[in-house]
Amino acid sequence: MTGGNKKLHVTGTSETKKNRPKVLKSSDHSSHSHSQGVSKLSVLKTQHNGSLYTGFGVIAISVVSWFVYQGYLETRVNSPLTENKVAFPSSHDFPERYWGSFRPGVYFGMKSRDTHSLLAGLMWFMPDVAAAGNLNLRHLCDQGDNLEQYGWKEHDGRNFGVQVIVDKFIQLETSFVTKLGGNHGGDWTARIQVEPRMKELRGQQVTLFFYLTLDDNGKGLLQPIRMIDNMDTSGMEANESVKFLGLSAVHGHTETLGDFRVSFHHANEQSIIHTAFLSTTVASPHLVKDALQSGLRLMEDKKSKQRHISLAGTLFAKEDKLKQPNFVVHQVTGKLPLLLEIVYESNSFAERGTMLRGEVYDALLQKYREQFRIQFESKFRLNEKGFSEEEQDFAKSAMSNLVGGIGYFYGSSKVQSVHNKEPVPYWNVPLYTAVPSRSFFPRGFLWDEGFHNLIISQWDREISFDIMAHWFDLMNVEGWIPREQILGSEARARVPDEFVVQRNNQGNPPTFFLVLDAMFKNRHVRDISTLEMEQLNRMWPRLVAWYNWFNTSLHGPEPGTYYWRGRDTASVRELNPKSLSSGLDDYPRASHPTTYERHLDLRCWITLAAKVMASIADLIGREGRKYHETFVFLSNNELLNAQHWSEKAKRYADYGLHTSNVTLRRPKSVAGQPKPDKIRWVSEEPTPRFVDDTFGYVSLFPLIIEILQPDSPQLGQLLQDLRNPNLLWTKYGLRSLSKTSPLYNNRNTEHDPPYWRGPIWININYLVARALHHYSVVEGPHQTRALLLYNELRENLISNVLREYRKTGYIWEQYNDANGAGQGCRPFTGWSTLVLLLMSETYV
Repeated sequence: MTGGNKKLHVTGTSETKKNRPKVLKSSDHSSHSHSQGVSKLSVLKTQHNGSLYTGFGVIAISVVSWFVYQGYLETRVNSPLTENKVAFPSSHDFPERYWGSFRPGVYFGMKSRDTHSLLAGLMWFMPDVAAAGNLNLRHLCDQGDNLEQYGWKEHDGRNFGVQVIVDKFIQLETSFVTKLGGNHGGDWTARIQVEPRMKELRGQQVTLFFYLTLDDNGKGLLQPIRMIDNMDTSGMEANESVKFLGLSAVHGHTETLGDFRVSFHHANEQSIIHTAFLSTTVASPHLVKDALQSGLRLMEDKKSKQRHISLAGTLFAKEDKLKQPNFVVHQVTGKLPLLLEIVYESNSFAERGTMLRGEVYDALLQKYREQFRIQFESKFRLNEKGFSEEEQDFAKSAMSNLVGGIGYFYGSSKVQSVHNKEPVPYWNVPLYTAVPSRSFFPRGFLWDEGFHNLIISQWDREISFDIMAHWFDLMNVEGWIPREQILGSEARARVPDEFVVQRNNQGNPPTFFLVLDAMFKNRHVRDISTLEMEQLNRMWPRLVAWYNWFNTSLHGPEPGTYYWRGRDTASVRELNPKSLSSGLDDYPRASHPTTYERHLDLRCWITLAAKVMASIADLIGREGRKYHETFVFLSNNELLNAQHWSEKAKRYADYGLHTSNVTLRRPKSVAGQPKPDKIRWVSEEPTPRFVDDTFGYVSLFPLIIEILQPDSPQLGQLLQDLRNPNLLWTKYGLRSLSKTSPLYNNRNTEHDPPYWRGPIWININYLVARALHHYSVVEGPHQTRALLLYNELRENLISNVLREYRKTGYIWEQYNDANGAGQGCRPFTGWSTLVLLLMSETYV
C-alpha cells in the first residue's frame, strides 16, 4: 500500500503532463457531465455485477473445495500408508512357518499362512455321558467348558507342537509335525490321542470329529473319499444305494495349495465302534459347529441294533444344484483309549518316502522335541539357574502357549474418525500375531503384542520381526494403527458390536519400542544379520510415521505434555471415565476429562519412543538428531518434576480437572418403573490440580522407563513407597492401585468390577522388576535398596504364578492382591508369560 500511494503523488514528469486531462469549455460541460454520469453508472453496474459474479464464484469454489476437503478427510482413516510394506509379500518366503496351529481360538486346528486358507479342526464329545439335548460338544476354546487344563506343552513356532487337554473324563493329547517339501508348503500330520482319566472309564465311548473347510471367501474343491459298511441308511439321501460310513480321505485343490490329499488313520481298528461323515456347505467358518450339529442323526446298526449319534453323510439343500461341499467332516466313535492320525500330503511333494504316521511320525516328533529342549535351555538357562524339572516344564509350557497361540488372520477392521458419520471398513489385510488369551481374546491387541514379543524375540527373532512387520503394515496414511484387530468371521463372531469399531484418535501404548530396544540395545552393526538390517530399513519409514502420530496427535497444552484421547466427557454412569486407549482401562485419571490433562504414562512412552528412534537411526545410518533431542528434552528430570511431581504428596501424578469427592448413587425409584442405574455424584467442585490422591502403576512410569537419574531424590521416594504394604506391595506382586487411593477396588459402574484398581498385573510388574534390576547395577545412593526390592519382588511374582498354576492348571490374566488367586480370564498366556523372563532374568 505504501508504494502505491507514492506513485499517486508523483508530479512534474513528461508522462504526467502528457496524461493530464484537457480543460473543457463551459458549453461542453453540461453534456459531458451527463454522458460522464451515464458512463460512470454503467461502469458501476458492470463492476457491481462483476463483483457479484466473482463473489458467487469464490463462494462456489470455496463450497466445492470444502466438500472435496471433507471427502479427503473422510478417506484418510482407511487409506493405507504409501510406504513399502515391511512384511515379505509371500508366505512361501518362510516355508517352515507356512503351516501351523494358526487358529488359536479353537482347541485344535491347523491353517496355512494364506489369505483364503484351508482350515482343519477338531470337535469331540462323549456319547455315554451326553445329556439329553446337550452333547457338550467341544470346539472353540471356551471358559464355560470348564476344562481342568489345556495348552501347549511344547511348541517351537515352526515344526511341531504337543498339547494336552484335560476334560472331565478324558485327557487328549493333540500334536502335529510339519515336513518341508514341494512347492506348496509341504506336508503335515496331526495326531489325536484320547485316554481315560480313570481306569474304570476304559472301554467308554468317545466321538471325534475332524473337519476340513475353507476360510472366508476361500475357493477350492473338497472331494470326500468314503468307506463302505452295513449300517442302516436312514437319514441319508434317498438316492444313496449303499451305506457310506467314515472317510478314508479327502482330495482337494486350492489355488495356493495346488492338489492335496488328507487321509484318516485309526491305530487300533478293534476299538472302532462306528464311523461316519458329513459333506455339506457352510456359509462361514464360524458356523461349522452349528452345521455339524445340524448334520447329526440318531442311527441304528442293522446287525447289533445299537444306536449311534452319527453324521448324516451327504447333506445339501434341495435348491443346491452344484452339491459341491466346502465343509467335510470325518467322524470316529471308539472305545477308550483311542488314537486318530490325520495326514495332509501336498501333491507337489516329490520323493516323499514313507507316509508321515506311526513310527515315522514318532521318530520325527521326538527329534523336534529334543531340539526344542536344547534350544530352550540355551535361550533361558533355567536348569543352570537351579530351577526344578517341574518348574522348567511350567516355563516351557508358558512359552509354548504363547508361541502356539500365534494366529494368522485376514480381513478388515471397522474404523471411524471424527470426519466419518458412520464406521467404514479398513482395507483387507493379513495379520500374523500372538493373542492374549485363546478363550477370551483370540485376536490381535496392539499393546499386548509388544509384551508378547519381549518373549518371542528371545525365542525366535525371525518370528518376532515377522509379527512386527505385519502390525506395521496395518498403518494408515496418518501413521495410526488400529489398536484391536478383529479380522475374519471367526474373530468377529466372538466380539460384541460395541467393541468392534476402532477410532483413529485412540492408539495403544507403543510397546513395540520395548521390543526394538531389547533386540538392539548395545548391538553393533557388525552383529546384526543382513536380513535384520533389511527389515529395519523397510520398517524405518513406518516407525517415523508411527512416532509422528503419537507425538502430534496426543500432545498436550504445553511442550512435553501429552494426554490420552477417548475419555467420555459426558459420562454420567462412570465413577471415573475410562481411558481405554492407555491400556489401563479404568485406572483413575482426573475426575473430569479435559483437553489440558497431562498423562504421565503417555509422556514416558513417548520418551522411550524417542530414545529408541534415535538408536535405530544410528544403527541404520539415518538422521536421528531430532529424536535424540526430544529424548533429552523429555527425560530432563527438572521438567518432568515441574509437570508431574506433586511436592505435597511426594509422588508422580497426572494433572487435570479433579476432585476426590465422586461417588455412585442410585436416583430415587419411580413407582412401577425399573430400578434406575447408579449415576455419578460429584459433591465438590473440581479444580485444576495433580491427581495425587491416587498412587499406582501410572506413578511408577518414570521408574519403569528408567528416566530418573540414579541419584534422584524422587527415585529414592518411589523405592521407599514401593515397599509399603499400605500402598502397592504384596507378597504376590505389586497391586495396580494403592489401598489408600479413593477408588481402590471400586467399581467404575455398578456393572463393571474393578480392573486396574487393585489386581496384580504381570506385565507392569515385569517392567518394574526390570527397572529395579537396572538401578541395582548402576552406581548411585539407591542401588542397594533397588537390589533388595528386585530380589524380593521377583521371588514373590514367580512363586505366586507357579503356585496358582499348580493349583488351577492355568496362567491367569491377573492375580488377586489379597490372596494371590488367579482371576480374570484363563488361560492368559499373553503378557502373563513374562514370568518366564523373570525366571531367566532376561531384561535386554
